[in-house]
Amino acid sequence: MSYIHFIGGEKGGVGKSLVARVLAQYFIDKSLPFVGFDTDKSHGALLRFYSNYAAPVVLDQHDSLDPVIEYAIEDPHRRIVIDLAAQTQHALAKWIDDSDVLNVASENGLTLTWWHVMDAGRDSVDLLRQWLDQFGGRIKLVIVLNQIRGDRFDILEASGQRERAEALGASVISLHRLPDTTMQKIDQQSTSFWAAVNHPDRASLGLGLLERQRIKVWLQRAYAELDRLGL
Repeated sequence: MSYIHFIGGEKGGVGKSLVARVLAQYFIDKSLPFVGFDTDKSHGALLRFYSNYAAPVVLDQHDSLDPVIEYAIEDPHRRIVIDLAAQTQHALAKWIDDSDVLNVASENGLTLTWWHVMDAGRDSVDLLRQWLDQFGGRIKLVIVLNQIRGDRFDILEASGQRERAEALGASVISLHRLPDTTMQKIDQQSTSFWAAVNHPDRASLGLGLLERQRIKVWLQRAYAELDRLGL
């Protein structure tokens, strides 16, 4: 069975690309074959940080994502990670409906998972509600509470949307906070998370001993959350 992971959330700045990078590193460290598709023309994180595993795809035509399905069918043991740029959900939904993608996936043993990455704001909750209205119960859903973008999700809890999603079979995981200065150093060097912890020339990355240790602990916590999903 092939697994296709759409890393979305629609809103810019909620951490979609960060989640895609963590998932890519997870697959690498678990020796799980995967290929990444990057839809962000200007800030492609998978292309930047995991270029050996990623290819660009631009959602500007009705058949832009067709190769994703073909890749999945050709190699059922390969995971596929699609890092969606902001404001691409409409194009994706149209592709799914016009091509009857859900039926094609069912017939070919493909599991589609939507990762709804959230910050603590109301916009993320409203976008979750809209997604549930359209796809709830039809596509596997993982809600990612990105604590790097806020550590109190009171608006979500008060909205009833988390309970609604979980009633439809959704999983909820948390991405714990990593200090901004540490993340900025990793991003400045365009390095993978593995290299940030293990690169032999550690001084060139500007990361001290305890900073590298914090990254290691942060990844371990992220992996513990991902382990619960049976990826």
